[in-house]
Amino acid sequence: MTTRTATRSDDEVFDFNLNAVEAESGLKPFVFLWASKENGNRRFTMQHMQALDVWPLMAAADGGDAAAMAGIFREALGKDQWSEFRETPLPQYKLTALFAAYRKHSGASEGESVASSDS
Repeated sequence: MTTRTATRSDDEVFDFNLNAVEAESGLKPFVFLWASKENGNRRFTMQHMQALDVWPLMAAADGGDAAAMAGIFREALGKDQWSEFRETPLPQYKLTALFAAYRKHSGASEGESVASSDS
């Protein structure tokens, strides 16, 4: 038995145009203060949670909740800020409060996947 797959040429009608999808709200960055070695009130800027690239987030989620959270922070802060953020010891209670504020800013409820929709 052979399996047949339907193919379509590029000029045929499509079922969904992902290129046309826009964010439901302005994806305003999230800014917070945290002491770095050089600055006691260093400003860090995180991309809005809904603007993050889902592929590295899904890969991080394979490692469990802690890895998923670290993946979100790593992507949201970007390479340079992530490195500096990690230089300062961070108590868990502060990380929990920061993540809760970031989720609230981004309109995500507790336990909601970053890749999920608000609707």
